[in-house]
Amino acid sequence: MHPAKAKIMDSTAVEEVGHATLQIVHDLKNQLNGLKLYATFLRKRLEPENKSSEEQEIVGKLIAGLDNAAREMSALVRFARPVELRPAPLTDLRKIMMSLAEAPNRDSGGLELPSIALHVEDAALFGDFDGPLLVDAFNAITAEVRSSVSTKSGNTVALHVHRDADHAVCEWRGGNLKSRYHAISKANGCGTIHTALAAKIIEAHGGRVQCDESEIRAWLPLTNPNQFIES
Repeated sequence: MHPAKAKIMDSTAVEEVGHATLQIVHDLKNQLNGLKLYATFLRKRLEPENKSSEEQEIVGKLIAGLDNAAREMSALVRFARPVELRPAPLTDLRKIMMSLAEAPNRDSGGLELPSIALHVEDAALFGDFDGPLLVDAFNAITAEVRSSVSTKSGNTVALHVHRDADHAVCEWRGGNLKSRYHAISKANGCGTIHTALAAKIIEAHGGRVQCDESEIRAWLPLTNPNQFIES
């Protein structure tokens, strides 16, 4: 068989498998939502009957596990699809980053998370960004780094944002990411499907993401501040 023809056939087969996988993931997510409804109903039945706290805790963990599985599947579906940007001119990246400091102090299972120490340079950080998508991406990266850090020693996650020429540089420091490399990530990526999706969103904006064992960095192109002043 001609190599080019074989490559086309392989590509078609991979695409078909991808579509089938997404359909399976979609069906499984619907089943998980159904299970969550049953578990939520069970939790409500336990409360008025003064059942033991252990039983309520088990049901709570079950619901949290179902929520987590549903989020993983939603992220996989989003990762498989093209990123559709709706950028707004001169979006203020500083405001987006400041919102990260208001992230919850506990995860969906009730576990305490490390605090966030935010350091944003006092400089113009405007760009043509899709604000809601970038918020999703930054929240995913922040959650990934926070979940890799133990709270026993009072550790914090440091988030530094500064301007470097015509790019904004965002740095998440203090993580322990050595064991969190994911098969779906690129060679210079790390983390879960959520951070892989975050990297895809940032790259769609013309940026890039890099990760090592203790830090995740993201670069995003900025608009010339003079353009904002003139307008």
